Amino acid sequence: MTEKPRAADPAAAGSAPGGTDRDQADGKGAERIVIRDKRRIDATGGKLKHEKSEPAEPAAEEQSTEVPGPSAPAEQQPVDTPAPAADAGTEAKPAEEESTTATGGLGAELESLRVDLEERTRDLQRVSAEYANYRKRVDRDRGVAAEQTTGLVISSLLPVLDDLDRAREHGDLVGPFGSVAEQLVTALGKFGLTAFGEKGDPFDPTRHDAVAHLTSAEVTEPTCIDVMRRGYQLGDRLLRPALVAVADPE
Repeated sequence: MTEKPRAADPAAAGSAPGGTDRDQADGKGAERIVIRDKRRIDATGGKLKHEKSEPAEPAAEEQSTEVPGPSAPAEQQPVDTPAPAADAGTEAKPAEEESTTATGGLGAELESLRVDLEERTRDLQRVSAEYANYRKRVDRDRGVAAEQTTGLVISSLLPVLDDLDRAREHGDLVGPFGSVAEQLVTALGKFGLTAFGEKGDPFDPTRHDAVAHLTSAEVTEPTCIDVMRRGYQLGDRLLRPALVAVADPE
């Protein structure tokens, strides 16, 4: 390895052979100490390279550090060269971060599916409840409509029943005609038609129409003493009140 040329130094010249004894006595001719460092510095990591672990790079230059003697001038003092900073390269994303990202994306997708499922379930429950209420309402309306229709038909037959009652009172309801009358009353009874209004019944203003009022010592409360026309009801529905004569107590 070649040594770098050094500038001429008067102090060094005094230490060379042929110098004066005065210069040697003053200490100006102290010999400089030269240290050669053959270690190499890694430019990427800022660490020293060892010749045993890594091969030497041919392009690397040897660095020599000169340590001047005690009498060396200030301009020849060694200057510390800072090591080159390591390049701030982008580090690869760890596998843990990738796994966390994938898990977070899957969790968000599952949460979205859960929200959609809950919304669809609520919609289904609401539609089911609305359909159940609709069926109940339709069944109720159908029953009311059927009852009203039956009531209209039977109401139109009530005059016929009145004629049968008068014929029965006069004893004319006999023979085949009597059998037909009984079958008609039985058939209407199957639809829930019932007759009311008999002599001796307590007077009920919600079911009886009083066409005459008398006083009698034989009764203790308003009582029907005569029935001009029987009343009829279909189930709990009143089709026609009964026409009666009422006797009040004296």
